[in-house]
Amino acid sequence: MAGGRIILLNGTSSAGKTTLAHAIQRLCPQPVHHIALDQFRDGMSGRFRGMNSKPGEPGVRGLNVVPAPCSGGSATTLRFGDVGHLTLKGMRRAVAAFAATGIDAVVDDLLQEPAFLRDYLAVLAGFEVTFVGVRCDLDTVNAREAARPGRFPGTAEAHFERVHEGCLYDVEVDTAQSTPRQCAEQVVAAVRHPRRPTAFERLRREAAK
Repeated sequence: MAGGRIILLNGTSSAGKTTLAHAIQRLCPQPVHHIALDQFRDGMSGRFRGMNSKPGEPGVRGLNVVPAPCSGGSATTLRFGDVGHLTLKGMRRAVAAFAATGIDAVVDDLLQEPAFLRDYLAVLAGFEVTFVGVRCDLDTVNAREAARPGRFPGTAEAHFERVHEGCLYDVEVDTAQSTPRQCAEQVVAAVRHPRRPTAFERLRREAAK
């Protein structure tokens, strides 16, 4: 394996990925760089961060927050256009670039389209990846979302299950049942004592069938 190790956190928004990433950084004696979807979203030009943008508007091409069906009432979901997809491709390649320098990275992402995971499998070939499922019950997720400024009600619920579809994990953590440090300890243990084949190795084998 070449370069630094990568911890890839996947889960719905407000599941506790960023808090877990920071706990992992505190727990690890070596430098671990945090790379997050939110950082790349916030770096997009404002006009490409849409709020229910209509066809022809720049917001449709970037990251567009739109209404979504929801059993509990109003909800929103994220839709990525061509600019959004290119931005996410850049993020995944930035992860590989950091690891190639020898820097360990913890990545905080939301894999709501199957193509996102397929691209990670391709781009991170040759690196040691620990794939982590970050889970939390829906009531806790909704409460966290409501308490966070700048979050749109129902976004987490709209992709609560979808982000995990097609995923196999090296380790899964429940941020409602365990503290951030306890979750970080589970992840770090999985990094230090990886099971073979790893989740990414199994996923690649499944894709090759």
